[in-house]
Amino acid sequence: MAAIQTIFGKDDIVISDELNHASIIDAVRLSGIKNKYIYRHRDMKHLEDILTIIARNPAERGTKQSLPKILIVTDGVFSMDGDLAPLPEIIKLAKKYGAITMVDDAHGEGVMGEGQGTAAHLGVRGKIDIEVGTLSKAFSVIGGFITGKKELIDFYKQKARQFMFTSAMTAPDTAALLEAVKILQKSDNLVNKLWQNTRLLKSSLKAAGFDIGESESPITPIMLGDEDLAVRFAAELFKQGVFATSIRFPMVPRGKARIRMIPSASHSKADLEFAIRKIIKIGKKL
Repeated sequence: MAAIQTIFGKDDIVISDELNHASIIDAVRLSGIKNKYIYRHRDMKHLEDILTIIARNPAERGTKQSLPKILIVTDGVFSMDGDLAPLPEIIKLAKKYGAITMVDDAHGEGVMGEGQGTAAHLGVRGKIDIEVGTLSKAFSVIGGFITGKKELIDFYKQKARQFMFTSAMTAPDTAALLEAVKILQKSDNLVNKLWQNTRLLKSSLKAAGFDIGESESPITPIMLGDEDLAVRFAAELFKQGVFATSIRFPMVPRGKARIRMIPSASHSKADLEFAIRKIIKIGKKL
């Protein structure tokens, strides 16, 4: 909310990926921005078509003295499918049409780009205008942050209502976060273990004939389609000692229900092999 509401007004323009997370959708709604566009998931031609329409529409673009700001906002890693935003192409289009870029990399930090995030993974670190992150996933603490140029962050500190009216993190949470960052900076062992576990899970499920979509991250969906089947699958897994949640409408479109799994660096090979055996067994049963 702070990232968008503080610097964009009702007469500005936002362009959002159709599969962006609910936090982005709600932030756009609460900002009161009237001019909203949605581009097809990861479709850069559709994004440029929208940018072209905006550039050609004087009524939408205001006057030369008061041009509305244009925001292109996307997740870095999409939380339900595990695929990545095409950040290099988004940045290129933003520069061409004078837009501002914002990325929510909640599922990328500590995971992609040797732990440095999706921008680092895709070779565009430092080229995104606003990056929003969470401390509650890879870092396992609580809270969030906004990064950008110093002038932008100074402005947020002075003007963001959410910053001014929020209590500071507790001392134990802050200490835990600092230690988590130090651990990631000292060694890549945990990140490497995470990806080793990810490769084992994905390759085993693929070999067993499951559809795991187009994930490029540890987020590993088993695409089932049918909502009732997804609920039954998750319930059967739980009975067998495997906790993997069903994801269904409204979290994903109707007909796109799935089981979503994310391996952790703390899982052993035996843990994953146990889970894979149970998944295959229940898959055959259902």
